[in-house]
Amino acid sequence: VVFGREGIEKWLNTELNGSADSLFYERLQDLVTGRQTRGASVELTIDPAVQQAAWDALGDQRGAVVAMDPRTGAILAMVSKPSYDPNVLASHDFDAVRAAWDALLADEGDPLVNRAIAGDTYPPGSTFKLVTAAAALENGLTSASEVAAPRTLRLPQTSRDLQNFGGAACSASGTTTLADALRISCNTAFAQLGLDLGADRLRAQAEAFGFDSPLNVPMKVTESRFPEEPDAAQTALSAIGQYEVRVTPLQMAMVAATIGNGGVQMTPYLVQRVRSQDLTVVVEHDPAELGRPISPSTAQQLRDMMVGVVENGTGRAARISGVGVAGKTGTAQTTDDVPPHAWFTAFAPAEAPRVAVAVVVEHGGSMGSEATGGAVAAPIARAVIQAALGSGS
Repeated sequence: VVFGREGIEKWLNTELNGSADSLFYERLQDLVTGRQTRGASVELTIDPAVQQAAWDALGDQRGAVVAMDPRTGAILAMVSKPSYDPNVLASHDFDAVRAAWDALLADEGDPLVNRAIAGDTYPPGSTFKLVTAAAALENGLTSASEVAAPRTLRLPQTSRDLQNFGGAACSASGTTTLADALRISCNTAFAQLGLDLGADRLRAQAEAFGFDSPLNVPMKVTESRFPEEPDAAQTALSAIGQYEVRVTPLQMAMVAATIGNGGVQMTPYLVQRVRSQDLTVVVEHDPAELGRPISPSTAQQLRDMMVGVVENGTGRAARISGVGVAGKTGTAQTTDDVPPHAWFTAFAPAEAPRVAVAVVVEHGGSMGSEATGGAVAAPIARAVIQAALGSGS
């Protein structure tokens, strides 16, 4: 054996080879009739049109795209790049398979890693401001609340000043509404909010959305993380999705989906049904509620705030004529010597969402250091949303 099973083949191997408990009666019939036992077929939730749109829109850039139905949790698209052709590993030529496998293992792009749900995870950058805003709303603020928004914010117990994108001021007065802070993605406002809320409230809200909890779809999903004991400066940075906050694209799609679904988070899943060899349905997935991280009021306010991001903020590149899109951009710093990751997460139609999406493009993709989430990731999300709405998902 050159390599083991991966993906759906690994997690549903007993269904595919016919030995699963759910196929007991089919095996019994085979024994009685003398029919050769065959494995079941597994039907995924993936929508081919949405998957193709995500694949095409990401292009040759490294990163990942996840799309899901906020109403059910069904995963409509899951793309990770760089990728690979599994057919080269299915040859009867052992030497050719070994060479192909070794080449994949040696590839610095890590094509074997499913970046959408696994790997080293990513700093979410400003997409995490949705979690911080949710915590603020759950703790008494409203979208119209005035919040501090200085040009620079001195991080507590440090000599370091936090700036906004491009060193710009968020307002002439030094304060702004929570809605406008999200619309223009004001770093200083959200960092100060993080300080005001404190690490415990931020962590509680992140964990309510699913951070630090195990999840399988059925493949194992790497847990998204909020720092355990950040000091004040680290808390401020965590509130804008930096420091040691780490996420999967699936997690950020789940955050957007929850907001779009009125605060109800559905369990994400990738397998719709399993059929026996005579096409009888032996397993059918029923959508299941995972939790209620935020109140309906908080969800509604966040939705309206995210619509503002797309209509007249940092997410304009995700606008779709005739469709309300609610979104949030992110530009996540990693280290000083490489460009930031470009993020966008969204759902649409805003009033009655049928799709939620998260996009991450590593190190700015084709735009490199000039990249922002709005410029690089938002157009990818727009293409995926258009495909989902056009296909009737």
